Amino acid sequence: MDLFADTPVVLPNAELRFIPDWLDVATADRWLAGLLAETPWRQPQVFLHGRYHPVPRLLAWYGDAEAGYRYSGLIHQPLPWTPLLAEIRLQVQAAVGQRLNGVLLNYYRDGQDSMGWHSDDEPELGANPLIASLNLGGTRRFDLRRNGQTRIEHSLELGHGSLLVMAGATQHYWQHQVAKTRKACAPRLNLTFRLIRS
Repeated sequence: MDLFADTPVVLPNAELRFIPDWLDVATADRWLAGLLAETPWRQPQVFLHGRYHPVPRLLAWYGDAEAGYRYSGLIHQPLPWTPLLAEIRLQVQAAVGQRLNGVLLNYYRDGQDSMGWHSDDEPELGANPLIASLNLGGTRRFDLRRNGQTRIEHSLELGHGSLLVMAGATQHYWQHQVAKTRKACAPRLNLTFRLIRS
């Protein structure tokens, strides 16, 4: 499949591509079951406003040996690629046409697990990073707003087997979040592949 033949999400100063049915259901089901079974989930603490708080989701960082990653004041040393994650990485790299040497797995157990507003703009990602976000399991809303603004300008429903790619200047001008919700939602696993420039 040619990723960039798909209809882009048109936002100023952003380069976004969203493929809702990138994976067939059987493959998405197999990847989800395998990753949930094999991943050693962690729930680190972050220091905010003078107190430690548990991150509101479970996570794991995998990558090449040199792909250490720092964000939210935490340093993540990569776990080595499993055969399943190596298979997934090959397919994602083929879709986006770029080498990717690390992946952050976020496990949202229910609607109270979330990801606050942020940009993926850490120095080790380089000037215009490509972030490939693979979604497995329950559907969650993904919001975008301009840097410095409070109003949500665009939202996407990220469902089972979908792929969202953020590239170009997106991280300079836009923030994104996965907000808490009271709606019932199935557990969701999100894999964000990226290239760490050591």
